[in-house]
Amino acid sequence: MPESRSTAEPTRIHLAAHFPGVNSTTVWSDPNSRSQIDFASFEYLARTAERGKFDFFFLAEGQRLREHQGKIFELDVAGRPDALTVLAGLAAVTDRLGLAATATATYNEPYELARKIASLDHLSAGRAGWNVVTSPDAWTGENFRRGGFLPREERYERAIEFVEAARTLWDSWAPDAHVADPDAGVFASPGAGEFDYHGRHFGIEGRFTVPRTPQGRPILIQAGDSEGGREFGAAHADVIFSRHGEYDAGRAFHADMKGRAARHGRSPGELKILPAVTAVIGDTDADAHEKAGWIRRQQVSPQNAIQFAEQVWGRDLSDLDPDGPLPDFDPVVDGTSITRGRVRHGGDPLELARSWRELAAAKGGLSLRDVVIEVAAHQTFIGTAEHIAERMEVHVRDGASDGFILVPHLTPAGLDEFVDKVVPILQERGVFRAEYEGTTLREHLDLPTPRPAGIQRADVAV
Repeated sequence: MPESRSTAEPTRIHLAAHFPGVNSTTVWSDPNSRSQIDFASFEYLARTAERGKFDFFFLAEGQRLREHQGKIFELDVAGRPDALTVLAGLAAVTDRLGLAATATATYNEPYELARKIASLDHLSAGRAGWNVVTSPDAWTGENFRRGGFLPREERYERAIEFVEAARTLWDSWAPDAHVADPDAGVFASPGAGEFDYHGRHFGIEGRFTVPRTPQGRPILIQAGDSEGGREFGAAHADVIFSRHGEYDAGRAFHADMKGRAARHGRSPGELKILPAVTAVIGDTDADAHEKAGWIRRQQVSPQNAIQFAEQVWGRDLSDLDPDGPLPDFDPVVDGTSITRGRVRHGGDPLELARSWRELAAAKGGLSLRDVVIEVAAHQTFIGTAEHIAERMEVHVRDGASDGFILVPHLTPAGLDEFVDKVVPILQERGVFRAEYEGTTLREHLDLPTPRPAGIQRADVAV
């Protein structure tokens, strides 16, 4: 069992907010649900997160609308503005909140993306972050000139080079290099912005137009959970966006990542592990659990339940009753998926169907919809505000995480109750800031300012 943190080390919780979207779990039927593309929705959630003194606001990205059985999936988000454009707007209406965008290393170019992220870091006075991902298939690539040209192992290789190239660009200006201003008699320092990067996928050289950013480099976030992804994150990421929000799984993942970071010559504090979590708050524990059950049934509507099961069975199940039993026939196992833009639910479909049938039988004959609710509608923290604050403190104190990325079920007001009820208790406990102590995202995360230097090559995946 992983060891807890040192008792001499004070517990300090980091919090971030994820704008819900690119999913089918937002409760659209709630009368308080609002637009996913109106800037007012982004602004509302960001302002709420800043009112709660959160470290950063996090946007996912979708490079193509999801399809199911050859049609746009009508139960999913049907549009998403460019993340960096949204965050540039949010930089003007927030003061301290970090602003992190997901951007793929598969269908961007290092100079262009590094320039955009560095520009956001300047415009926000040092609050930019980049969640680096790879795009998984040729179907997504059809939206781009290069259309899915990379096999999986080469996409990872390209992503490593992409990050190296971006950091080479960000490091091309020394901290004290001058920006050209002929009217003031100031000219660019010799060599400022000069870069030269050559690898298998990129051969670029020239002069970078954006001076070194207020953070030194923007924050790098990574979410890959494969062996290669863990190695990449341990070597180069500042933050890991983890899926291991449960206590035991969180402790194991946290210990593994901190150990890997140490093998790369990094101290434990240089890598923050922040799992995605949900919080359902009630006046009593019973009230909270009743509310959580209602949310789960809203997230997994009858239509969503059928669609979710179709991804496992690999065929049309629209003739089935979602409140009836699971299919009595086996899934299609030809390796294809009738859903595009979302990975087919993990592992062997035959084994997955077997486990679902066992779950249904063990719990007294669950319906298809009830089984999907059990396996898909995960909720992390349920209870009173005091209970949730206590459990969050325990998670961080015991080394199950360094904090949390809150994923609300409602846009844009889904964070209000947490900020109003849980955050004050965390502040009273002395485990979360009462006010921002710094101005940059790097300061919020208690991360050191990097020195301008090239990074070492590492043949690992993201």
